[in-house]
Parts: sequence; structure tokens; C-alpha cells
Amino acid sequence: QVQLVESGGGLVQPGGSLRLSCAASGSIFSLNAMGWYLQAPGKEREWVATITRGGSTNYADSVKGRFTISRDNAKNTVYLQMNSLKPEDTAVYYCKIDGVVTITAYTYPELWGQGTLVTVSS
Repeated sequence: QVQLVESGGGLVQPGGSLRLSCAASGSIFSLNAMGWYLQAPGKEREWVATITRGGSTNYADSVKGRFTISRDNAKNTVYLQMNSLKPEDTAVYYCKIDGVVTITAYTYPELWGQGTLVTVSS
């Protein structure tokens, strides 16, 4: 069994920074693309950023230049560095990992973290 555990959310003032982490644990053989999504109050979940297994990244226009996604393959962890935060960034942030292969060759098409709340407010 593979689990994703997120951390790093909290309350921050506008213009501040936070770093989210999402660690995958269990009998992992390999992980494919990793990404972050957000769900603001009363809205649908939306994509924020993705990083491929090889390290290529893509970002939503709303966060480009402010957020940076990275991964540590040795630690099975994906990060989201969020700078210049705005009140409109307030949301629950979820990590998603595609193509999780276990050591028994079982493949999870995708796994989601439990979400971590980010609140940007003065």
C-alpha cells in the first residue's frame, strides 16, 4: 500500500512564502509525474503545476513566476515553493502522483494526498 502525506500549509500574510511537501511512502518502485492542485472555497479543484519524472515543469498562468515545483526522487517527495502569496491563493492544496508502481509491479494510475490548507490573510 502506498500513501501520500502532505505538510507545510498554514496561515501567511500577503506577500509571504510557504513550502508544501508531499511524501509518498510504502512499497514504491517508481513514480511518474507529480503535481499540485488547489481547491478554493466554493470552487472546483484546479491544476497548479506538474513536474515529470525527468524534471520538466509546467505551471498554471495564475502561479507562473511565483510558485516553483520540484521533486526529490530519492525521497519520493514533491515540493511546491510558493512566493509572493496573494489572498486569492487561499485554498486547500492537494498533491497528485501519476503512475505509482509498487515493488510487486502493481500500478496505481493516480494517488491523491489528503490536502493541506493554505490561508493568505493579513
